[in-house]
Amino acid sequence: MTPLQWIGRVVSRLTHSRNSLVGRLIRLASAWFIFSLVITGIALTMYFHEAALQRFQLNVGQIANNLYAGTNIESDGSVSTPISDARSTLLYSGLYWQVTEVVNGQPVVKDSSRSLWHVTMTIPPDALAEARHKPGEPVYYNEVGPQNQQLRVAAIFSVIQQRNFVFMAGEDRNPMDKDVRTFGLVTALALLILAIGSLLSIFFQVRIGLRPLFDLTGEIAGIQRGEQQRVVKTYPAEITPVAGQINAFLDDAQEMMERQRMHVGNLAHALKTPLSVLLTAAGDADGALPETVRKQTETMRGQVDHHLRRARAAARAQTLGERTPVEPVLDELAVMLEQVFQDKGVIIDWRAPDGLAFRGERQDFQEIAGNLLENACIWCKRRIRITAEFIEDEQVLNLAIEDDGPGLDESRFEDVLKRGARLDESVPGTGLGLSIVDELVRAYGGQLKFERAALGGLKVKIRLPGMMEMDGR
Repeated sequence: MTPLQWIGRVVSRLTHSRNSLVGRLIRLASAWFIFSLVITGIALTMYFHEAALQRFQLNVGQIANNLYAGTNIESDGSVSTPISDARSTLLYSGLYWQVTEVVNGQPVVKDSSRSLWHVTMTIPPDALAEARHKPGEPVYYNEVGPQNQQLRVAAIFSVIQQRNFVFMAGEDRNPMDKDVRTFGLVTALALLILAIGSLLSIFFQVRIGLRPLFDLTGEIAGIQRGEQQRVVKTYPAEITPVAGQINAFLDDAQEMMERQRMHVGNLAHALKTPLSVLLTAAGDADGALPETVRKQTETMRGQVDHHLRRARAAARAQTLGERTPVEPVLDELAVMLEQVFQDKGVIIDWRAPDGLAFRGERQDFQEIAGNLLENACIWCKRRIRITAEFIEDEQVLNLAIEDDGPGLDESRFEDVLKRGARLDESVPGTGLGLSIVDELVRAYGGQLKFERAALGGLKVKIRLPGMMEMDGR
């Protein structure tokens, strides 16, 4: 992976990945914000409920106090009450009161509001015990009313003329509970709208704030695809240094590759001249020494050409933005080799998806595919099949070339990649083709391997950096 590809991946992950620091911070902030809103909504509803209940109890307690203060014990032991609230005179109106005497632990109703009709209000034992400990003060509890509605009851215990009395006033609490539920729903709806609005605001703020990083990612991808050579857009002050460093890196990389090419070329030319002098000096003379000079000089010249080609391929492999459409190259090679081997009747069937491209120089792809195709033409009976495909997840071009020839024993798969190794000494050739292909493929970070072909012969598979061109050409 080149440094620029690494930079592009880091920026992409920073702005897109769910595991990025920014993404995690956004999710954490959003979760905390939603949690805070939920807690706020619950707290507000509980506070409103408590406030409404206190206000409601204050009214019920006031009625119980009036009942306690205004009740008279007649000489005959009867009880008279001054409560004249109109609601207490209407049947099941929702406001009720009752005066109860506790005799030998048993409640005896002495007087009650008309609204109760024939129903008797009761006081739980725990509420009665609490009221006994706080005589003259109201104790509150919930009770079921005449129509099975929930009542909030205030009870006051008092000892009058050595007799135990309980003064109770109760009111239907359903309207209050309805108000609390309405408040809770309205609060929840308001907080939900606030949450949605805030999350949308955070989302758009992040998207707008990180837009320069998205644009920078796009420009880096464009450089990798060969659509541009430099970062050209104008960015905010926080991103400008990054863009400047990327451009400086591109300039340094280009300058370094040019220097490498120049040095390799100079070295090759410097060596070729002495080699030519040695070959000329040896001439056609007979003898062991001239023969040795000629042989070793040719070997040295081959090594120089080999390493020069390898160095250039490695330099080109690191060049940013180079791309070679696969279809035209395969078509050109197929037409040319079918003509060269027309006496043999070779048929080359090839297929490649539209827009598939090799991320490298055309010359290198021609040399890779050409050497493999020529080798297949030599060994096939008649048929050759070429399949090119793109692996999107890995950004890889897979190229498979298979023939219907005699094939190759699996034990020789590794040997044929050695420089100068030949499949058959009786067939003309130098044995350098597959070695050159292997070197070029490795220079581009790819792989080469052999398999048994479905056609019966040898199948050569190579993996190279690839891409799908956006315009689909």
